[in-house]
Amino acid sequence: MIKKILFVCLGNICRSPAAEGVFNQKIKERNLEQYFFVDSAGTGNWHVGNLADPRMRETALVRGIELTSRSRQIVEQDLYEFDYILVMDRENLQNVKSLIKDKSFPISTKIKLILSYSNKFQIDEVPDPYYGGQNGFDKVLDLLDDAIDGLIESLID
Repeated sequence: MIKKILFVCLGNICRSPAAEGVFNQKIKERNLEQYFFVDSAGTGNWHVGNLADPRMRETALVRGIELTSRSRQIVEQDLYEFDYILVMDRENLQNVKSLIKDKSFPISTKIKLILSYSNKFQIDEVPDPYYGGQNGFDKVLDLLDDAIDGLIESLID
């Protein structure tokens, strides 16, 4: 059975497309592509239709990761269609949970902070690198690299 995973950040141009790219790269390296459907979205709509931020694309490409997805905004239907909804920070966690209309449907259990899967880092939010320098983009990829290893391990057990 295919597991559907959605990564979510604010504008879907830095952190969540990076998570999507890292995840896709790692499942490709492990020949697991046929077992997953992966996407990313933002809670805001400012960048809908745009490619990821050029700084994030460049930083990822240096690591051999190509970011090709286009930004989209998360919609309520995503809550029902995806098996895992992994967000970058607490604010977006709350924004995603606010989309739940039917409070009796057990959706909130599949919505988590991506860094809950981290093994090396003791923080629980992926910082937004948008207004910072190059170090912020590298840090995002370091955090996601570790967390996505943990996520994949949890999914293939």
